[in-house]
Amino acid sequence: MKVENNLHSLDLLNKMELMQVRASKEVALSSDNSVNSVSFGQTMKTMVQDINQQQLEAGKLMTAVDAGRSDDLVGAMVMSQKAGLSFSVLMQVRNKLMSGLDDIMRMPL
Repeated sequence: MKVENNLHSLDLLNKMELMQVRASKEVALSSDNSVNSVSFGQTMKTMVQDINQQQLEAGKLMTAVDAGRSDDLVGAMVMSQKAGLSFSVLMQVRNKLMSGLDDIMRMPL
């Protein structure tokens, strides 16, 4: 069970690092050196899907612990906290975007 949890933690860490790389990339170079811009909307969509997957997985782990199918309470709680933190970060990004949009709308022409 511990090996499974460690592999799951490493998988989660890899996903988080991938999300960080996706968020920090502004421009991607293709093999023919032409510049393709990375879509902000696509990046956000991917992040929302990843966070949703984390929430679903945390729910499954908590359900398994509640039903007695698993005794990994610590792993379930850690996954739940990670999913909650990811959701909080997403909400902060949304709030900053909305605040920036409001500032742009209030700018005089």
